Amino acid sequence: MSDAFTTRVLNIATGSDERVVDITGDCESFLREAAAGREGLLNVFVPHATAGIAVIETGAGSDDDLLSTLHTLLPADDRWQHRHGSPGHGRDHVLPAFVPPHATLPVVDGRLALGTWQSVCLVDTNVSNHNRQVRLSFLGGVGEA
Repeated sequence: MSDAFTTRVLNIATGSDERVVDITGDCESFLREAAAGREGLLNVFVPHATAGIAVIETGAGSDDDLLSTLHTLLPADDRWQHRHGSPGHGRDHVLPAFVPPHATLPVVDGRLALGTWQSVCLVDTNVSNHNRQVRLSFLGGVGEA
């Protein structure tokens, strides 16, 4: 594979609680090797039907606010037609319509071009799936930086 496109899969243990996992550091580490100072795009994709990728502020309560808002919008009760798994699991399958399973982000000089308070996060409300994969793919210009 050429250096114009590079990919890596992260394995993330999310445990048995709903979580917002900040993966910004993993993205930056990947880009140090893959982008090597170049410009391009980072695609972050979670290949699961019950998880998503969000670009939000973390550490100031926004991650907890996101989970609380998802509970309001998508209650874990018996209203869902999709009924296998833990109670309310059907809502987990609706989550990607609100928190998509992907984000494409600009890379400038080999670094994520995020705003001051933005972080790249895996959002996982499925308490029955304790392990997730996230695929990071860099698409950038060929040649030296």
